[in-house]
Amino acid sequence: MPLNKRILDFLLGIRKKCFSYRSNSFLWIGFLFFYFLGSAQNIGKSSVNPHKIVVIMLDGFGIDYYRNSDMPNLKAIENNGQFKEVQSLMPSVTNLNNASICTEVLPEVHGITGNSFYNLKTLNEEFMEEDSLLLAPTLFEKAQKLGIKSMLFSSKKKTISLLSKGSEEAISPETASAEWSSKIGIPPSIYSSEVNFWLMKAAIYSMVHRPEVDLFYIHTTDYPMHTWAPESGESRSHLHEIDFFIGEIKKVLPEATILITADHSVHHKSFCWDLQKALKARKIDIKIALSPERDKYFKHHRGFGGCSFVYLKDPRDREIVKKKLMELKGVESVLTRPEASEKFHLMPSRIGDLMVLGDANTVFGDLDSESENLPPNYRSHGSLYETQVPVFAINPPSNQWIHTIHWNYEITQYLFPSN
Repeated sequence: MPLNKRILDFLLGIRKKCFSYRSNSFLWIGFLFFYFLGSAQNIGKSSVNPHKIVVIMLDGFGIDYYRNSDMPNLKAIENNGQFKEVQSLMPSVTNLNNASICTEVLPEVHGITGNSFYNLKTLNEEFMEEDSLLLAPTLFEKAQKLGIKSMLFSSKKKTISLLSKGSEEAISPETASAEWSSKIGIPPSIYSSEVNFWLMKAAIYSMVHRPEVDLFYIHTTDYPMHTWAPESGESRSHLHEIDFFIGEIKKVLPEATILITADHSVHHKSFCWDLQKALKARKIDIKIALSPERDKYFKHHRGFGGCSFVYLKDPRDREIVKKKLMELKGVESVLTRPEASEKFHLMPSRIGDLMVLGDANTVFGDLDSESENLPPNYRSHGSLYETQVPVFAINPPSNQWIHTIHWNYEITQYLFPSN
């Protein structure tokens, strides 16, 4: 029984006895004092120990995947008015968007500008996977300062190394211990749809067996989206099962606030440029052209993405390089570093001198030749054409909450104070 309720019951009994003897009212004043003191103590506790919060980031789950799938639990949320189509951030790749959702801020603040970047200090192309690169506190760190325990679950181990700071425990099927295998089963391959089901089971197991944890963050993999189009039977089956697990989470934590979004969609791409080789063939040398989609999951997308960061050998080459890039088939626009930083809220020191944007069919990456026609089953993202994603909320922070959301990263804003 709450402290203030116990005080209330106890002092009401005392008040009844005192007033039956026509005692003075000082004891009643004392009663009010202690009652409101108890209430104040509980109010303070409730602000430090909120009810359960579950954040689900469904990797690659664009609007087209939702609309083509049988997902009754998500459909019920939409019918209840807690659904919205929003924008993800550019480049439309995982690490940048996941970092924004997990820190509640834009890339210009947290510093993650893709899955890879060109390190101007080491002069090397590097993966953006180390937490030292993240320049803003995570939800887990903010919760930790308030005495709130949290857990991170991700199908991809790169998310664990980048975002887990402050979490009580971080679990990935790629690095799962023997103990987790005994609880949930041996983890499937990262290149499967079943790996997402394992992850969901691990999260639900923890929700049942770790009552002291109040914040759960779940991040799936988009390998199924890179493999199957939205209308395919395999994709529909995968997402129907994901929807089932969302329903199970709701059953296990019926009072929890559950916030769901995605980082990007995934589409077929038919053509790829190696921009460094293409420019060299046109008598122009650059330092490097880098696809911010490139990560260690080469089987997903071969490292090809819908935009590219171009680093010049000489800043004076900027206009001629822009001109030559715009002459290439499938190049939709070329932005300078200041233009790209302002338009997409990117940290200037972690992007190229130029940012090249492809059309709906074109990606950029490293090839043996300057260009390649891609097979009909090739699917990727990274462009402006993969930025339409859904937002869903169960037990939202307020009835008007969904109307305040315009970007995917905004779903976690104001869950915890910054300091």
